Amino acid sequence: QVLLVESGGGSVKSGGSLRLSCQASGFTYTSYCMAWFRQGPGKEREGIAGITFDGRTTYADSVNGRFTISKDDDNNTLYLQMISLQPEDSGMYYCAARHWCSVVQLTVPYFAYFGRGTQVSVSS
Repeated sequence: QVLLVESGGGSVKSGGSLRLSCQASGFTYTSYCMAWFRQGPGKEREGIAGITFDGRTTYADSVNGRFTISKDDDNNTLYLQMISLQPEDSGMYYCAARHWCSVVQLTVPYFAYFGRGTQVSVSS
């Protein structure tokens, strides 16, 4: 059973930083593509960063240059380092997984598994 558990969310002021973590279990982590999604109040869930099993990354324009996705294969953990946070970055952040992909597509239907999310709140 695939299980994704996010942590690291919180409340920060504009310009602040946070690092999110996603602990994965129940699958061969190294054969999966992983991604981070977020959903703001009244908005649809959007993909913001993805990483293939061999470490290639892709980012949404809205976070490129401010967020960095990475993974620790030895500990089955996915990370999202976020800097220069702005109020529009607020929302629930979700970890996602898909078995085997050559390139990450940051769309909800592309991923089979999602965690329950961790809340990020950025105040001005």
